[in-house]
Amino acid sequence: MKKKIFLTLLTFGLFSPFALFAYFFVAYDYDISSLVDYEPAQSSRIYDKNGEKIANIFYKKHRFYAPFSEIPPRAIEALVAIEDTTFFEHPGINVDAIFRAAIKVLKAGSAVQGASTITQQLVKNKLLTREKKLSRKIKEAIFAIKLENALTKEEILERYLNEIYFGHGYYGIKTAADGYFHKELNDLTLKEIAILVGLPKAPSTYAPTKNYEMSMGRANRVIKRMKVLGWIDDKTYEKAVAESPKVYDTTLTQNKAPFIVDEISRRMRELGIKDFKTGGYEVYTTIDIRLQAIGRESVKHAYDKSLERIEGYKKKALANAKKRRQKLNYVDTNTSELNGALVSVEASTGKILALVGSRDYKLSSFNRASQARRQPGSAFKPFIYQVALDLGFSGATELTDIAKTYVYQKDGKDVKWQPRNYSKNYKGLISLREALVHSSNLATINLVNDIGLNVLLKNFKKFGIKNVPQDLSISLGTLTITPLQLAKYYTSFANKGTQVDTYIIDYIEHEDNIIYEFTSSTKEITTPAQAYLMTSILKSVVDRGTGVRARVIGIDIAGKTGTTNDNIDGWFAGYSPTIETIVWFGNDNNKPMNKRETGGRISGPAFNMFYTKLLKLYPQIQRKFEMPEGVIEVDVGGKKEYFSDVSKPPRVEVKVDPQEELLF
Repeated sequence: MKKKIFLTLLTFGLFSPFALFAYFFVAYDYDISSLVDYEPAQSSRIYDKNGEKIANIFYKKHRFYAPFSEIPPRAIEALVAIEDTTFFEHPGINVDAIFRAAIKVLKAGSAVQGASTITQQLVKNKLLTREKKLSRKIKEAIFAIKLENALTKEEILERYLNEIYFGHGYYGIKTAADGYFHKELNDLTLKEIAILVGLPKAPSTYAPTKNYEMSMGRANRVIKRMKVLGWIDDKTYEKAVAESPKVYDTTLTQNKAPFIVDEISRRMRELGIKDFKTGGYEVYTTIDIRLQAIGRESVKHAYDKSLERIEGYKKKALANAKKRRQKLNYVDTNTSELNGALVSVEASTGKILALVGSRDYKLSSFNRASQARRQPGSAFKPFIYQVALDLGFSGATELTDIAKTYVYQKDGKDVKWQPRNYSKNYKGLISLREALVHSSNLATINLVNDIGLNVLLKNFKKFGIKNVPQDLSISLGTLTITPLQLAKYYTSFANKGTQVDTYIIDYIEHEDNIIYEFTSSTKEITTPAQAYLMTSILKSVVDRGTGVRARVIGIDIAGKTGTTNDNIDGWFAGYSPTIETIVWFGNDNNKPMNKRETGGRISGPAFNMFYTKLLKLYPQIQRKFEMPEGVIEVDVGGKKEYFSDVSKPPRVEVKVDPQEELLF
């Protein structure tokens, strides 16, 4: 009887696991489609013009996908060595390992050793919860067997190495290689591979950014296991164990230029790409990340200098009041809304090299360079003067610099307009060159009158500038425009008379295919000779006019300042022989800045710093403007002036010596 009971229990014990397994197999639906048709969300990347990464873009999980062909064979060997030596032989579960684990459980009275294969680990991470129940282990085994029947071993490894968490927010081995070592998979050393494949067991414990020594110890065990299996020789083993790789502890996004990232994200939406954060796009931009950095420094530098000056104005007013024993007559300046922006482009192509939207992204992420529409003031005058040059005016043409009263109708009533120069004086007659060099409002208004408003507006269409005022206020730059838009229009001067579109996305790759590539378009505004006449005048603006603070030693700079009514906006728009840069400052609430903070004073220093640092980065850059064919240099009143077949030299009456006439 006892023997019969024993045999019955033994039989039941032997067959009950199979019965239990069979029950779970038929009782539940095992959907493995998410692994068979594996399409995980993938991070996108943004690069600068030299291929340097600017940022990672993702939603919730940061993952770069690596197909099996991209995964180094050493990584496969290391993974199999430490996690599942019989991976290529078993059907998804390792029966021997399960029995060994079961015996140890019986001896210890608790779970002391797992028996999960790589396939089971993949199933557990993707298809099941982490609850520690017998039912989950049975389901895990069934899922694993089904998966092995549906996929090849290589496909399982590919999914495992892309799905598994490697700590620090990195999902997948390619992501971890980029994050921890800033390397592509094929550039990893054996030690770095060992560090990575050792992580899934305990990502937090073995994270090299947190516990470097523990991570190295785990990696060495991986390498030793490979040596024991005979997969590496002694020399390779010793070299790998001795290595101490550099590990980077960077943010997941690795965002070096947040304004660029925001701008790219916005433009991706405009292109109809809605899955930018999950689609695994590679976006190659025109940005030079080094110029982006100095652009940010330059805006902050100019902002800080403005605050110092404003504080100095106040101290000086206090000292003068005290010295004269008078009541302080000083209106304090509210600088809480003061901000700036900078955009720099390659003049010949329109490639945006730097785009800085505020003095500090952390304080304000609104991109004033591409989204804030402001009045350009006198920075707009060169467009008027270029029309004048193309109509036959020259730098030597005399303009009337006198005050006039203009009467016009507004809401059915006569309104008087009495514009004045910033300096509050006038010179009577002034050359066109000097009028622009010293930014004379009155001379410009009278120039518009001389040209004729309708003629000017007709010729203005060639620039493509929108929302141009249809009255004399055009003379003072009263339209609204973003710094980026102004940069496009200024290429008309900087690119020798040919306007180019500005752009920031060069091309976009998706799954190794180029899905978008920028196509440049150009528009001839004027001839190189006529554009050079403008450049020569704008160079004088910087050399001795309102733009002297933007002057940079060692390189030719041409440009124009702009200060709107009540000092609400302060601009400097300028260019060297190859690179054009626009700087803007003002208060976000459109209130006046300090009355002494003009475009030249507040924006000029940012421009100066940008080009000073640019010269150190790129000392080989072209430094001198080249005079094109068709331009002649003439001495006019002891000063150099430039003319062309269109803008001809003035006629000068020559006094003839009677004696010379007789001799003749």
